[in-house]
Amino acid sequence: MSIESAPGENWWTRIAHPGQFVAWSRRLVLPLSIATVLLFALGLWFAFFNSPPDYQMGDTVRIMYVHVPTAWLSQFVYGVMAVSAIGTLVWRHPMADVSMKAAAPLGATFTALALYTGALWGRPTWGTFWEWDGRMTSTLVLLLIYLGIIALWRAFDDQLRAARIVAIFTLVGAVNIPIIKFSVDWWATLHQPASVFRLDGPTMPPSILTPLFIMVFAFTFLFLVLHLIGMHTEVRRRRVASLERRLAQKGAA
Repeated sequence: MSIESAPGENWWTRIAHPGQFVAWSRRLVLPLSIATVLLFALGLWFAFFNSPPDYQMGDTVRIMYVHVPTAWLSQFVYGVMAVSAIGTLVWRHPMADVSMKAAAPLGATFTALALYTGALWGRPTWGTFWEWDGRMTSTLVLLLIYLGIIALWRAFDDQLRAARIVAIFTLVGAVNIPIIKFSVDWWATLHQPASVFRLDGPTMPPSILTPLFIMVFAFTFLFLVLHLIGMHTEVRRRRVASLERRLAQKGAA
C-alpha cells in the first residue's frame, strides 16, 4: 500500500485514515523493537552487574528497576488513553478510539506488574506485602478502572458507540492519576517522597539512577511497540468485522 500523500493532504489526514496510519506506522515497529531489545540488554546489565546493592535494602533494591518503570507506565498509559478520549469526544478522530482500546490491556498489565513487584519489594523492606496506604490503594483503584474499561469495550458490539461511553469513563477515571502522584504528600504512607525529580536534584547515586533511567526508557519503548502492534491489530479486526457485516447483508438480501 502506498503511503504517498494525495495533493492537499496533510499529516492530520494521514494519521486519521486507518489504512494510511497502518501503512506508515508499521515501518516504525522494527526499529522501535530493536531499540527496545538494546535498552533492555543494557539496562539489565547495569542493574545486575554494574549497580551496587543498597546500603539498607541490599540486593532487594534491584526490584526497583522493574517496579518503578511499570509504576510510571501505569500512569503514562492512562494519560495516553485520556488524550485519546479527548480526541474521540472533541475531534472525532478515527484513530483515537483505536489508540484508547489498544492501550487499555497494556495499562492494566503494567499496573498489575507494579503492584506485584511493589509487594515483593515491600515484604523484606517494610515487613508486609500489602498496606492500605494512599499510593497502594489508589494504584489498585487504577487497576480496577483499567479492567472496567476493558469490560466496557467488550460489552458493546458497536465499537463507535462503545468508544464514546469508554471515553467519558476514561476522563472521569483520570482524576485518580493526580491522587496516585500526590498521595505521598497528602497522607501518611510507607512510600518515600519523590527522589528523582526534585528541585534540589535526585537523592539517588548515579550508579543506581543510571540503570533506573535506562529501564524506564526500555519499558516505555516496549509500550510504544506493543501499542502500535495493538492498534494495527484493531484496525484489521474492524476491517474483517466490516466485511463480515457486508457479506451477511448481501446474503440476507
